[in-house]
This record gives sequence, C-alpha cells and structure tokens, in this order.
Amino acid sequence: MNPEPARIAVVQTPIGVAEWEDEGAEMSNRSRMPKTASTGAFLLLLMAAHGAGQTDTRANPGPAAAPGKAWILPRTADGQPDLQGVWDMRSATPLERPDEYAGRPFLTDEEAAAFEQRAAERPDGRPPGDPRVTPSVHPVWWLDYGRKVVGTKRTSLIVDPPDGKIPPLAAEGRQRLADRRAAAASSGGADSWEDRSLWERCITRGLPEGMLPGPYNSNLQILQTPDQVVMLTEMIHDARIVAIDLRPHVSGGVRQWLGDSRGWWEGETLVVETKNFSARANYRGSAGNLHLVERFSRTDAATLDYQVTLSDPTTWTKPWTIGFPMVKTDGRVYEYACHEGNYGLRNMLSVARASERSPAEDAARKRD
Repeated sequence: MNPEPARIAVVQTPIGVAEWEDEGAEMSNRSRMPKTASTGAFLLLLMAAHGAGQTDTRANPGPAAAPGKAWILPRTADGQPDLQGVWDMRSATPLERPDEYAGRPFLTDEEAAAFEQRAAERPDGRPPGDPRVTPSVHPVWWLDYGRKVVGTKRTSLIVDPPDGKIPPLAAEGRQRLADRRAAAASSGGADSWEDRSLWERCITRGLPEGMLPGPYNSNLQILQTPDQVVMLTEMIHDARIVAIDLRPHVSGGVRQWLGDSRGWWEGETLVVETKNFSARANYRGSAGNLHLVERFSRTDAATLDYQVTLSDPTTWTKPWTIGFPMVKTDGRVYEYACHEGNYGLRNMLSVARASERSPAEDAARKRD
C-alpha cells in the first residue's frame, strides 16, 4: 500500500509576529494584528505518515538525471520552475574569505581536500578558522556545521565585493556599534531575558541569518502555489510566506521580525525582495533599514543556487552579496521545539542572579 502523499492546507489567521509603528512610536504587537493591516495567510503543514520509521536521510541527495540524459527543469502545474523540496545548506566554507586565501576566490582541489580534512578533525565540531575556543553550549555531537566546502570551491560565501569580505561600516553604523558596546559595558549581559539575542529567546533566527549555513538544522523546505511560495527553515521553524502575485509591499508602518517579502519570476529565477524589518531585528548591526534581494535558481536535479544581496547605507558603505549552492535531500524537516527545551536561557539568567549575591546571602540561603 503506497503512503498517502503530504497535504497542504492554507488558512487565514492574524500575523503573529508583527509590530506596529505609528509616527515613530513603536508598540509591540506580537499577539494581535494592527487594525489597519490586512489578515495574513499562515501555512499549516499537515504531513501524512510516510511509513512507520523516521530515518534521517539528509546526507542522501535527491535523484539525479539518468546517465546519458540531459536534465530538464521540472515545472509546477502552472508552468513555473519547481523549486519544491528540502534543501541542505550545510557547508564548511566560511562567510568571509580567510586571510590565507587573500586575492584568491577559489581553492585548488588539493586545498579543498586539506580544508575538509581540518573540518573533520577539529575536536569541538566547529568549522576551520572559527576563533572560538570556549566549549559550545551544545554537545559536540549536536553540531552539524558541514564538513565539505561548497561545490564551486569558493574561498568564501561572500561573492561580492571581490575580496570576499563584508564592506566596512558606514559612519552611522560605527556609531551604533559604539553605542551598543557602551550599553553592554554598563550592564550585565543577562540582567534580563531581553539582553539576550532573539535566537537565544527562541523568537527567530532572522534574515538573512536563517537562510545561511548554521551549527545544525541547516535545512530549507520550499512549497509553491500559483500565488505564494513558502520557505520553512528548520532552525527556529521560521515560515516565510512570499506573495508572488504582484501585490505591493505592506505599509512601511508595519514592521516584522522577518520583514515583508514579495517575489516575482525573472525567467527561470525566483527573485524575492524583503524590507520593513523591525527596528529590533539585527543582522550584523543592520535592522529596520535592511533591504534584501534574494535569487533562487535550480541548476540541476540536486542543486538550488542561492544568492542574497544586502543593502543598508546606514550600516555598510556599499551593498554586498552572499551566494552558495543548496543540495537537494530526500530527508525531512523536523520540529524545532525551541521553547520547550530552552534550558540555556533559564540557566544563563539563574547563573547571573547567583553571581550577584554576596557571600553572606549565599551563606544565608544555604542555612535556609
């Protein structure tokens, strides 16, 4: 008996993680919808059982073209390129080009093999060149950064500027960085849960961070309808619903953690523009003024080419672009139950409170 195929149901519900800004005054509104904004579509994925077992086969790429036959781009029922499936983003390639490869956009075969060997042998599970030496909050066997460089053997995920480096901060960006550091120095890093990152608080990994290789759960699932494309990332289970029916962006007063995404097709490439980020979002210092343009193109049966260009003149001196191939997998995306298992946040706050107590208070607590 063949397993029942997956079913998709789209229902209407208020946007759950949005913020409303009125004439510069920001009011948190995560639990209800701003009165002037329309109701958004939230995707419920109703996945039928595919068999009794749940074997994780993420390392196994999807089907390739038969030997001797040219690959033909698959299409959806409405004729658009079919990008659907689960795509593996793991890679040992660093975001920025290491100084040892300065001026060289690509590795030789021998250098790629040596780099991958370093990745496999690092005892703490982190990628080669990662400067951190303190133990991870996660066991080594949880970490899954990827042990292979990207198929193009690029020396960095950044493809522009040509030096493979993030552009320098603009004057305003430098000032914000100085202000943040001064504020951090004047208070503890765990005075409140609000001092911790959105990721640590299980709110979101954000954009474009959620679309880039991470320490684990580096998987993206894409689903398509004629009017929408859904991008579900396994890390923090962020689901982006991208309208591709030429509707305009929402009002600039509606700000969201993942911004407001609109897409269109340019030939065989899906282009997605995202703006209207919350001022409390943060990607390398950029927040409310961040502007993203993503490009998704299938290049063969097992490869999805991904590029994202980041612009924010209040943060960087010029736009910059990240690009890398994602690999098709016949594995599945699993639930990331972040809040249910978020002992890390509780422990950080508990240790901070314990460190604030005087020896006399500690002695009194022990007597009690």
